[in-house]
Amino acid sequence: MDDPILNSHNKEEFPPAHTAEHLLNQTMVRMFGCERSRNAHIERKKSKMTFIVDHKPTRKEEKEIADRMNQLIADDLPVTFDFVTRDNLPDDVSIDRLPDDASEAIRLVRIGDYDVCPCIGKHVRSTSQIGRFELLGTNWDELTRSFRIRFKVVQ
Repeated sequence: MDDPILNSHNKEEFPPAHTAEHLLNQTMVRMFGCERSRNAHIERKKSKMTFIVDHKPTRKEEKEIADRMNQLIADDLPVTFDFVTRDNLPDDVSIDRLPDDASEAIRLVRIGDYDVCPCIGKHVRSTSQIGRFELLGTNWDELTRSFRIRFKVVQ
């Protein structure tokens, strides 16, 4: 696809934290069978993401989340981009969260063989550039089954 036209982007992400967001989304999907976060606030100093899961994660599961994240970072996975049209999306890629006026061209961000999703934000070139993932704390809401993770990346 030559010079695809993408939507304008209204954020200035901190690439290490934004790339960690992709990894954490996929880690939670794999560990808990949940959807990607619909409530993420990603910043340089502290970030938070909320997931709807079927149970309150144990301390052991929380440690496993952090351990997996730091292993993925250490694995130095390449972060690459592909451009596709809406009608040529891979089967495992959902565009249900794109805005209604999203362009026909879709940029897919791939992190090794671990994650792929549509995104127009800024990312690091490989996961080792993220730094260290630190789990700052979690909150559980039994009524909504929501699990909030607060974290930061330390370079």
